[in-house]
Amino acid sequence: MDKWEYYTTFIEAEMKQTEWNPTPMIPPGDHPKFSPYATLPELNRLGEKGWELIHMTPVITGKNHDVLVHPNNLTNWTNTYFCVFKRRI
Repeated sequence: MDKWEYYTTFIEAEMKQTEWNPTPMIPPGDHPKFSPYATLPELNRLGEKGWELIHMTPVITGKNHDVLVHPNNLTNWTNTYFCVFKRRI
């Protein structure tokens, strides 16, 4: 029986804080400030360490890393994603 360990984190998509190289999956050129492409370097870094992404959802976080899940049917924008990873022990 396989045994797993899990890792959770918030990943922010902000192009100005991201160093990345265009790949066939990412078109060259400028991208919007909060493009999801900005998450790829961190996702790839974790993948290289054996972590498999099993869940990713956009969230609004508070100063204590609490998460707003239903903002009273208001439309809110976010560039923060809650991510869950797993890998074999």
